[in-house]
Amino acid sequence: MLDQVQRAVQERLQAYFREHGIPEPKTWRFSRPPGEGHWGLSFALFPVAAAEVRAKGLDVPVPQRAQALAEALRPVVETIPGVRAEAVRGYLNMYLDPRIYGRQVVDTILEQGPAYGRAPRRGQRLMVEFSQPNTHKAFHVGHLRNVILGEAVCRILDAAGYDVVRANYLGDIGWHVIKWLWNYLKFHRGEEPPEDYKTRWVSDLYVEANRRLKEHPEYEPEVRALFKRWEARDPELVALWEKTRQWSIEGFEQIYRLLDVHFDRVYYESEMEEPGKALVEEKLIPMGIARDYRPEGPVVVPLDELLGLEKPTYRTYVVLRSDGTSLYATKDLPLAIKKFEEYPDLVKSIYVIDVRQSLYMKQIFKTLELMGYEWADRLYHLAYELVLLPTNLVQVTEEVDFETDETIPEAQAETSTEETPKPKAKAASSREGAVLLDKLFTEAHRRARAIVDEKNPSLPDETKDQVAWHVALGALKYTMLARENTRTVTFDWKKALDFKGNAAPTIQYAHVRCASLLRRAGGRVPDPVTPTHELHPAEIHLISELAAFPKVVKRAAEEYKPLHITNAAFRLAQALNDFYDRCPVLNAEDETTRAFRLRLVAATKQTLANALNLLGIVAPEVM
Repeated sequence: MLDQVQRAVQERLQAYFREHGIPEPKTWRFSRPPGEGHWGLSFALFPVAAAEVRAKGLDVPVPQRAQALAEALRPVVETIPGVRAEAVRGYLNMYLDPRIYGRQVVDTILEQGPAYGRAPRRGQRLMVEFSQPNTHKAFHVGHLRNVILGEAVCRILDAAGYDVVRANYLGDIGWHVIKWLWNYLKFHRGEEPPEDYKTRWVSDLYVEANRRLKEHPEYEPEVRALFKRWEARDPELVALWEKTRQWSIEGFEQIYRLLDVHFDRVYYESEMEEPGKALVEEKLIPMGIARDYRPEGPVVVPLDELLGLEKPTYRTYVVLRSDGTSLYATKDLPLAIKKFEEYPDLVKSIYVIDVRQSLYMKQIFKTLELMGYEWADRLYHLAYELVLLPTNLVQVTEEVDFETDETIPEAQAETSTEETPKPKAKAASSREGAVLLDKLFTEAHRRARAIVDEKNPSLPDETKDQVAWHVALGALKYTMLARENTRTVTFDWKKALDFKGNAAPTIQYAHVRCASLLRRAGGRVPDPVTPTHELHPAEIHLISELAAFPKVVKRAAEEYKPLHITNAAFRLAQALNDFYDRCPVLNAEDETTRAFRLRLVAATKQTLANALNLLGIVAPEVM
């Protein structure tokens, strides 16, 4: 593999530099040699030459010395079997014998199968908290991007060798729940949601509650009275809350099953309320981290003042209202602590949360640091941006909110935020509108089914329907992952379902082409073989993309960016299509060439499947 060659090259260069008293580079950077049809490495000698000229006081231009070093190192690296080197204008270009290394790449992929691209287990655990929907509310498009991104990151981190704990945090208390329960008791008492549409039904009642309260302000006292019953933990109301909360949870689970997502640990906001209040009263205030302005004002954490910062950086935020009721911050602090109590060996605790909550997350992390938790520097906010969908998929709602933002005392005003931080991604679109996910899924399936009908009309209906779901969900997921996490995704049906552009169907179809060709070859992959023909540049390029896949997975894990996987999968699909156009497989000039190319197709099929799996996308056998 290319990594093995790179290590062998680096070892030989290091030995040469030490022997000749040449300073070693601080960082080793290898690139691809220029031109097409080559497979290998290129190493620039300019930094090394410059360091040597300075260290030894040589009276020679750096480019000249770099070229001399490249020429001296050429025979050194050519001691590696299958490596040919050239010294070109200060670069050491190393070309690998594609027949030797091509076979090695293909054999490795077919031997490892689904494990290709995966790293050895590290023995390190990390947690990824994602999804975070509110019960008694819609599972909206913000949650959809969140859950798709979170699941992909979990799969990538698992492939990189980490033990991943998938965590969810459900917003199961708050005014939105009280309003829903009021509407249910007054207008829908005794009703239950349809089995197949629980989330939509629950969401409809929430939208209805807001509409009724907007049209009839006289209902407000009833809602406030219900809230008092809730605070008193009225047994009948608590029982109804538990029952209706379960409806939401079951609806969420339907969505998670459809998206092929699971969680190892689920936390509830209701479990964090009392621990959060205790944390404020027993730790934050006594430690001098929080300032108590009750009853005239709230309890606040003046971070900039505590840190001696003149420029507004972390600002001031509220951790408890003047009446003693909690906010999101009240509960997020004990949640972070509970995670490390349950999993003290976490090397990282990652929060997949809307980019608009960046300041809020910094405030939470910094507060935990001030409290003395040594693991505070292991908290990480993985931010993502909004998704914009076609307007026919958006239901505009009006939310009537009885909560009021606390006013921070004048003494803190110059460093305060304009309003209390809002909850993570959980309330991201309540006022602006909720995307009807069932309609989104149905529309995606309808469009995908039409494409499958057109491309393969002879498939049985059941198979068409299954393939259409694979294509539809793949299109939705890929669209949200093939962008920088912090860039807005503008959803477009034509682009999402494109079979030629940078879209999931293109990669899925490349996988199908591989499967089809292998079936036509009899369904059996030939035994390992070393090619005897001169490999075509398209073959070499395809092998290069295959060989690079493990590095791509490593980079995607380091940066928490599935974008690197989507890009690699698209490049691989393009390289495969170019190979198909230029290199006969079934009608190759001889049996050895045919066997090698069939194995190359099988290796490509496997790598495409592995890449799609990391994105949570099915690799179909037919389309």
